[in-house]
Parts: sequence; structure tokens; C-alpha cells
Amino acid sequence: MSELFDAVDALIAGQSPLPPPGERERLRKAHGLTQEQVASALKVRRPTIVSWESGKTEPRPPQREAYARLLEKLSELYPATPAPVPAAAAPSPVSGTFTGSTAPVRREAGSAGPRTLSTGAAPDAVAMTAEQNNQQPPVVRTATSHPGVTTRPSASRHPAAKKATARPAAALAVADPRFGNGPLAVVDADTGGQVFAYCVGGLVLDVPAKSIPALVDWTLREAKLGAPKLSGPGKSADPLLVLTEAACERFGLPAALTGEEELAGRLPEGHKVIKQLVRAEWKLTKRGFGPWARIYRPVTGSERACVQLCIPSWHALDARHWGDAAQLPPAELARLLGTYAGRVMTPRGSTAVTGLELMTALHPPTRASEPGIDGKRHSEHNPGSLGKDPVDPAPCEAPDGHPLLTDLPRFHVRGPAEKLFEEAYDWARPLTDCECTKRHLVGLDVNMAFAAGANGVPVGLGVPTHVVDPVFDPKLPGSWLVDLSHVDLSRVKAGKEWVELDGGLLPSPFTPKGERPEGPAWYATPTVAYAQELGYDVAPTEAWVRYENGRYLDAWYQRLRDAYLATMADLGVDADLAPGDFLTAMDGYKARDPQLAIVVSAVKATVKGGLGKLRERPRGEGWRPGEPWRALSRPTWRPDIRAAVISRTRINLHRKIVKHAAFTGQYPVAILSDCVVYAADGESPLDFLPYREGKPLPGGFKLGINPGLVKHEGTQSVLWGEGVREQFDAPELNLARYIKDGQITSADSGE
Repeated sequence: MSELFDAVDALIAGQSPLPPPGERERLRKAHGLTQEQVASALKVRRPTIVSWESGKTEPRPPQREAYARLLEKLSELYPATPAPVPAAAAPSPVSGTFTGSTAPVRREAGSAGPRTLSTGAAPDAVAMTAEQNNQQPPVVRTATSHPGVTTRPSASRHPAAKKATARPAAALAVADPRFGNGPLAVVDADTGGQVFAYCVGGLVLDVPAKSIPALVDWTLREAKLGAPKLSGPGKSADPLLVLTEAACERFGLPAALTGEEELAGRLPEGHKVIKQLVRAEWKLTKRGFGPWARIYRPVTGSERACVQLCIPSWHALDARHWGDAAQLPPAELARLLGTYAGRVMTPRGSTAVTGLELMTALHPPTRASEPGIDGKRHSEHNPGSLGKDPVDPAPCEAPDGHPLLTDLPRFHVRGPAEKLFEEAYDWARPLTDCECTKRHLVGLDVNMAFAAGANGVPVGLGVPTHVVDPVFDPKLPGSWLVDLSHVDLSRVKAGKEWVELDGGLLPSPFTPKGERPEGPAWYATPTVAYAQELGYDVAPTEAWVRYENGRYLDAWYQRLRDAYLATMADLGVDADLAPGDFLTAMDGYKARDPQLAIVVSAVKATVKGGLGKLRERPRGEGWRPGEPWRALSRPTWRPDIRAAVISRTRINLHRKIVKHAAFTGQYPVAILSDCVVYAADGESPLDFLPYREGKPLPGGFKLGINPGLVKHEGTQSVLWGEGVREQFDAPELNLARYIKDGQITSADSGE
């Protein structure tokens, strides 16, 4: 009988109970774990974790027991919040672009959290304070029911036939009682001076504060705003308050900055609100009280006291990336920013600043050590991060004016053999006679090209080491001085086979302008590795390499990829669509929900801006060449990482171009960053992309929404292209810049 019992016990142990697939993902994200980290701990591949979290497959022993133990521990730390019981006569939700959300609920000034009817026991009842017991029941209203609130009607502007819905962000679903009202609130005031805070999820709080210091105190003590940390050793996100013009006036702030204040980027130190903060012993960061102000007190113990303000009327939300978000009613702006905060992170400033901060949030510089002999922990370096101290770049990686270059003559211009110059493509050529007989110019745009370039690229985590006559290692990040002028694009390896191409119709993969290099030049590792991939030997004479390295940007890429794909899916563009269906879904997708389209735009800008911040240049500050500027004090000022990502992005595009040319004999006529233009007989990408039975050319261009795949950028006629070039007397005018709508302007949309 004991053998039977042992067999039964073995069966039970082999089928350890697991929570539902969606709960598995929630628990992992609640603790700030990436799928890679879980996969590494369980000794499986990342796609396996993806399948477990989606429910496509179930784990088997021995990983099942370990996975169940992980989820059990996480569920103890982050228990699921039961859905609130709806009131019998709940008001209708605020109409708006984000459907499926609850109606805004107004709370009284002293209310500390959502109040819902409960039929179960109240285990926390004994902990209620007298103040809570004396509060009146909350008044439930819609956001537009406040008389005199300065909002526009928030009627839906979406086509009734196809209405997009915003899926709840995983980060917002985390059951953390500290952040019960979400990551942020839009603060508005009515004509009578009453202040309201519009939270994510349609909630409206009464705000009793009469001044900015009082508003900060209320936010930290009662508002329950903020967001959980994105990584185990990280810190939770500070609450964000977005002040409308009416709220600014209510709290003594100007609705708009003067020209002088806008130039300085802040209010003058003598402003009455700043004096109020000083008297209340609050501090401002070095950037002062500007469009993105951070108000804090020094950390005491483990408690942080910091609130961030965003003031749209001071141009905090750049219209190039946030569209007309600044003009939205408070409830809709809260939903828009809340969606971005849940899928990316709570905005910390511009999209560029947020992109950079996201890197640090996912890889904090320090962590708590294991307990020592005395049982105490201390702060130590977090492996895989950039650390807390800045490092100097290699001389070739330093931009002009850097302190490392003070010994150079004043007007010296560094050439390719002195300076690393990895930038995106800006290349074009005249059309051939054959191409002039085509009817159309069709543009392809690589989705999230720079994010895809960041995925999987090893980058340096520490200081560079100088090496003379090195042996090139494609896995070692760094900068290499090497002559690549011998690489002949007329005969290259495409995969394992040598192919013959018309090299004169192809851009060089080694220079942004597509010109063939002349002599030795500095290149990032991905560029030199591609020369080897094309079948040519490389012999560097010098290098600056980083032996301490890792895939620092992987989690950053995954976070932004998931945000992009989730939002595009909400707009009706899924990742598994067939090519024709994908093109149809992309046609007019922004009009289905303009606010979700703004989120997509902000996610894209977060990618490009965050990478740009890795090599931020001095902006004013009374800077002179040879002097350090503020950004150099950051450990995230890393021009070598930016160069590696741009190099890989450019190489990824060139690889597709070569594959396409080898298979079809078609060559690009213009490339701008992540957009490439071909001459074709038809207007659609399907008229010239080689699809067979719905399958694309391996390694070539593939239509789809995933990062690295392509979408249709625009189509113009060949006559248009030749006419524009003739009009401006520019036979090599880059038509990729204008292929989207055909409008010739000096503005760059950033797409």
C-alpha cells in the first residue's frame, strides 16, 4: 500500500498547481522580473516562458515545481485584488477614446482609497481611524458632472464601425495598496476654485490643497498615486501630477511662461510659489520649477518624498510626440498618460528623458547585498548595470568639444581615422533608365528600427581598454580602427553563397552617406562584423574594447516592444496578420483612436530620444569647448552604446537590401534612417516584395507590425520624384524624406 501512496504523492508533486496564464505574467511583472530572468533561473529559453504565460503550453517537471514555487512566493508578495462590486445604479462611463474603463468616481477630500460595497468580512475594520469612521459616504458622479469644471465634452470621435479599446496595462493591475489610484492624476479646478484630481480608471478625487506645498503633502499622504518598481533592486515611481491651466491659476502659477522664463526653462527663483516651497522645506532639482518640476525632501531611511509636476501649458508635452494631448479634457488626458505610464513607465520628463530613465529603472546601478556577519545589508554594484559612476569614452568616441580632446588644435577637424562616426543612413542616387520606366516609387518603413537594433546587442558596461593590432572579435563591443575600403559590393556573401550584384546601385554599409570608405576609419563592432559576414577579411590596427559587457538594452527593448505591440493591437493591427490584411489594418489606423495613436507616437519617440540621450550634447549652460557639461556626470552618458545601436540598425537594413537585390535584382533609390524607397510598377509593397504562398524572402523585407518588420510608408509617382529633383536641381535629392505624403518641406517628422 505504501508504494501506491508514494505513486500518488509523485503524481501530485509532478502536477504542482499553477495560477492561470494571465496571472503568471502579472506576478512576474509585479516583481519587476523579465522573461529572460525567469528563463535563466529555470534553465529554459525565453520563448518557453512566453508560451507558459500565454497558456499555449504548460511546464513539465522538473521546471514545473520550481515555476510553481516562484509563482507561489510572488502571489504572497503581490496578492490579486478582487474586482469591486458595482453599484446597482452606477452612472454611465465617461465617453472617450479609451472604452471599457469605469465611470469616474468622485471621492471626498479625506478619502484614502476606493469605497465599494462589500458583503464579506471586514478584517481591517479595527484599524479604521476615528476620522475615517466619521467620513460621509462618497458621491459618485461622472467626470463631466462637476459644475464649472474647465473641460471640453469628451464625446468619442471614433468610427462606430470599428472602435479601438485600450487593454488594461499590466503595471496598473498590480495589487499594491500604496498606489491604489494609479501612477498619476490630472489636476483641474472649476470656476468656484474647487480642485479635482482625475486619476487613471476614471476616478476623480476632491483635492483640499490650497497651495503647491499643500498639494504635494496631500499627494504623498492621501492620494495613493505612484507605480511599483520595474526591477527587483529598483525604486517605485514617484507620483505624477499634471496641472491644467485652471489648476495653475488656482495654485498661483502662470498659465504660460513668459519669453524670458521659457528661454530659461523655469520660473525665477523669487517667484512666490518657489518661496512657499522653501518655507515648507521642500526642494527642487537643479532644473528648477519648469515644465517638468520635481519637488522632494531628502530621503530618510527607506522613505522617499518626491512628487513630479507636468504642466502642459508650459509645453511639457512636445506636440511632435504627444500631438494634441495638451488640449485634451482632464479625464481623457489621464487615460492617455496612464496608458503610456502602465506600458512604458511614468513619464519623467520629455520622451527622451523617459527613455533614458527607463534604462536605469530596468537596470538600477546598485542593489542590497546579502546580509553580512552582523546581519546588516549594504549597497553594492548591481551586475549588468552601468553602475553609479560615469566613465570616460575612448578618444575616438568622444564628440567634438569633449574634455578628452583639449589637446587638439582649436580649429582641427577630425577625420574618419580620428573619430567614430556611426549614424543612420541619408543616401540617395539618380534613377536608372529602367527605373524611370516604372510608374511608382514605393516607400517601406522599418517598424521600431532602432529598438530592433538594440535587441540582443552586447554593449560595454565598464571602461574601455586600448589594444594595438588586435584580433577582431565580433562578440566584443568596442571601436575598431580598420580599413574596409577593399569590401566590394559587386561580389558578396548572402548567407552561405557568393552572389554577384550591381555594386554601383547599392549604398556602402559602412558610411551614413553610403559612400565607399577610403582608408582606415573607426567603426563600431557590428559594422566590422558585417564586413566579415559579407565574406571579407578585416585587420584592425587599433581598438578600444570593453571586456566587461552585456546585453544591457534587452529589457529596455522588450518593455518598449510590448508597449508598441499592445497599443497597435488595440488599434486593430495585430502581430499575426497576413500581408494583405496587415496593409488593410494599417490603412487609417490612427483615425480609429487618435489618442491611442498618440501613445504609439510617444513610444516611438521614447526609443529614439532615449538613444539620443546616450550622447547628449551641451545645451547653453555657458559651455565652452574643452569644458565638461552636465550630461557627462551621468553613468548613462555613453556614446559608445548609441554608436553600437545605430551601427546595428544600419547593418540590419543593409542586410535586407542585399538579400532583396540578390533575389529580385531590385535596388533602392533612396534611404533615410529606417525608410527605403524602391521603383515599382504597382502602388503597393506587395507589387514588388517577393512573397510565395504568403511567405516572405528569408532574411529580406517582411510586412508586419513587429519591430524589424516593415510597413508601407507611402507611394508617389516616378514623375513626381523626377519633377521634384528637377525643380530643386538636385538629382540626388533624398526622396525618402518626402515619400509619405509628397509634401516638400524642411521639417523632419522623425518617423
